Amino acid sequence: MKAIIENPIFSVMITFLIFYLASKLYNKYKFILFNPVLISITSLILLLKLINLDYNTYFKGAKIISFFLGPSVVALGVPLYLQFEEIKKRGISIIISIIIGSIVGILSAALTAKLLGASKVVVASIAPKSVTTPIAMGISEKIGGIPSLTAAIVIATGVLGAVIGPAFLKLTGIKNKVAIGLAIGSASHGIGTARAFEEGELEGASSSLAICLNGIATAIFTPIIFYIIYKLL
Repeated sequence: MKAIIENPIFSVMITFLIFYLASKLYNKYKFILFNPVLISITSLILLLKLINLDYNTYFKGAKIISFFLGPSVVALGVPLYLQFEEIKKRGISIIISIIIGSIVGILSAALTAKLLGASKVVVASIAPKSVTTPIAMGISEKIGGIPSLTAAIVIATGVLGAVIGPAFLKLTGIKNKVAIGLAIGSASHGIGTARAFEEGELEGASSSLAICLNGIATAIFTPIIFYIIYKLL
């Protein structure tokens, strides 16, 4: 039995199976807390604990799945191309929105953490929470954070945004499809973008654009804001 669960193929199969079942559950009930990513993460953690399988052994197989993260991000360019004419009409407003969203995203995490007494290392790890994991980890490392902690926070941010983002935007009366997509993509990167595509093609394409632009903006503004927080405030 031990040989089976430590086989890399087992990790791939169980990950796909759990996500498939989580997706079926979500599609049937459409309940926000049944988000497939949230259910899958929780279920995998519980399963690994239950069968006493350490993460490094599990990841020997799971890294096969993570390899496709890059191609999947590139594939987001397809819906962006298809909706290009609609997005092009709002070029200036999109850029301004992303810049504001990036600054607010950084400040809402870094400044709040500092005011609550978090250490400088923790603040640096939290600051780039709203961009995709590779970019966030790189920013965190450059300003003195812990990349592994940053990765965990980024995933948590993405799941939270996917779970409550669309409902919150509707509650606040935001109906513009581009605005919804930009907000979700800026706040909760790839995981949120998957949820944005459920709202519609334009929302998903706008969210895809937000991932790219917010990644650039956050890479520029995070070191500056981090310096201001610790040197000038």
